Amino acid sequence: MTNLAILPIIIPLFAAIILAFTTKKVKLSRTLAKVFAVINLMFVIYITYEVFTNGSIILETGGWKAPYGIIFVADIFSILIVLTSSLLTTAIIFFATRTVPEQKEVHYFYAMVYFLISGVSGAFLTGDLFNLFVFFEVLLMASYGLITLGGGKAQLRESLKYVLINLFSSIVFVTTVAFLYSVVGTVNMAQIAQRVHEVEQQGILTAIGVILFFVFATKAALFPLYYWMPKSYVVPNPVVSALFGALLTKVGIYSIIRVFTLIFIFETELTHTLFLWIAGLSMIFGVIGALSTKDVKMIVAYNVIPSIGFILYGLAVFNQDALSGSVYYLVHDMIIKAALFLIVGIVVYVAGTSDLKKMGGLIHNYPVLGWTLFLSAFVLAGIPPLSGFIGKLLLIKGSFANDEVVIVIVALLSSLLILYSVMKIFIQGFWGEKQIDLPIKSTKGLLSPIVFLLSISVLLGVGAEWVYPNIELISEYLLDPEIYINSVLKE
Repeated sequence: MTNLAILPIIIPLFAAIILAFTTKKVKLSRTLAKVFAVINLMFVIYITYEVFTNGSIILETGGWKAPYGIIFVADIFSILIVLTSSLLTTAIIFFATRTVPEQKEVHYFYAMVYFLISGVSGAFLTGDLFNLFVFFEVLLMASYGLITLGGGKAQLRESLKYVLINLFSSIVFVTTVAFLYSVVGTVNMAQIAQRVHEVEQQGILTAIGVILFFVFATKAALFPLYYWMPKSYVVPNPVVSALFGALLTKVGIYSIIRVFTLIFIFETELTHTLFLWIAGLSMIFGVIGALSTKDVKMIVAYNVIPSIGFILYGLAVFNQDALSGSVYYLVHDMIIKAALFLIVGIVVYVAGTSDLKKMGGLIHNYPVLGWTLFLSAFVLAGIPPLSGFIGKLLLIKGSFANDEVVIVIVALLSSLLILYSVMKIFIQGFWGEKQIDLPIKSTKGLLSPIVFLLSISVLLGVGAEWVYPNIELISEYLLDPEIYINSVLKE
């Protein structure tokens, strides 16, 4: 049973190796990519059921007991995020088999996608801070391949920026882990959480925690470290943009939540005040970026930034309602961002441009695509009773409990502007007058994965009565680090 914890890492890794050897047989690669996606999703659903029914699954590799061996922890928080990742990557892979050009498929596209998924799952499931760094590097190496695949001038320019920024943050990450090890003598997260209270000079740990936060904030694209992200996420194929926008920044914010609910839970007056400021500024500057551009892909990319701000905002407030809101919003945003990146990918394909000023009247030929975008905008902005609304309602409820009124005002104004930023794609691109008579392009089979993602997102909202108790359970779990420590160290 304990081996279940590593299956979401092993299955995509095995799939990547197989697909690397079938890359010249494109039809076989497409079929295998879809089959592996479904198999992985089925196993993750089963593991999720086991974790929520019977408790955390702890794998101690090689028979080495914690904290001496490499530990993988499938708890209710990590497995929920792995499940969400599996759902959206399944949809993205089915979309990819119909849209990715063959010249990219033969250059190990599907193999790199599965290496990325394996690294992402490993980052969510590891119980070891150094292995978190290792899995960051695995997913980043796969992302380097995906972002450069195609080799256009703009793509190479942005990929160089992406690689350099991530290399620098990785150097700081591993250095900070070394500092932390020198202070507490371990990299096992449960044992670190146990030992930090024994350190006499808490200021050193606070400094290490803040540096670690900025490492993760760079990867999560929080203010002021988001400058590298928007253009880097729009130059690759829409499938790659969807994977990056839905998963990579979320690994960063997941790491922040995990570390600052388990390890660095002292000096919260300092750290959480910092988080609150950064969350608010991320909302403001992300929305400004989305409103300032007429490129439909950039609009969606900039909207990644305020969404990460919303998730950090719940951690900053740090009570049960706010943390529940963060977890709810994290799941919601992963799904809706994947859907939106795929939608704008189709919009650019049928319009022949990403410039909103050159679009118009698309609703006449693509009504389903238009109304899918319309619904996605409402989901993203948090219009009741959709999933974004539930997460924001919990965040606001938690804020009022702590008398944090200013951040509520910022959040509500940001939500309205987020809605406007995406609705202008619908208003100008679909509802406007036709710019030119474009040939009608087939979208057969392209909308099905998007409808699948939107259906999940809508169910998270209208089915909140059934979903919320599990989210509340996760927030209670995060607020009591002793549960994690005792389950890993078996004390």
